[in-house]
Amino acid sequence: MRQYRESVVWVLVLLGVAALLSACAATPRPKSGEVFPCIKEGQLEKTVAKEAELKELSCFFKKWGGSETLHIKVALKNVSSEPQRFRVNIFLDNGKAVGGLIPRKTKKGLVKPGAVVTFVYPVQNMPKPPKSMTLIVKTVGK
Repeated sequence: MRQYRESVVWVLVLLGVAALLSACAATPRPKSGEVFPCIKEGQLEKTVAKEAELKELSCFFKKWGGSETLHIKVALKNVSSEPQRFRVNIFLDNGKAVGGLIPRKTKKGLVKPGAVVTFVYPVQNMPKPPKSMTLIVKTVGK
């Protein structure tokens, strides 16, 4: 009877390992530097200020901080008639968040009307793409 239980345990362990390997093989991670859509269609919740237009939201993996990590590229266009500064917040499904101001510093001025600006946000300790994402873009007082 004891030998039968040990056999059943080993069979279950092997099935678990096989399931894990097949799940990993089904969703391969993009190669380093390869640009890909950050999330599947319909998994993005976004709120964008009326003065901005989201031109690009893409992801790629790149070495940062000693390991391959996720980078999120955001491109915004100023569609208003006045120079603007934007605050970008990105919240991921695992609780991580990144963001900042565009432009980061105002010494060279704000984003001119019609201009497109981009910024890349690294997400530390994020070795795989997110399943869902929330993007919030607001204007900041001048």
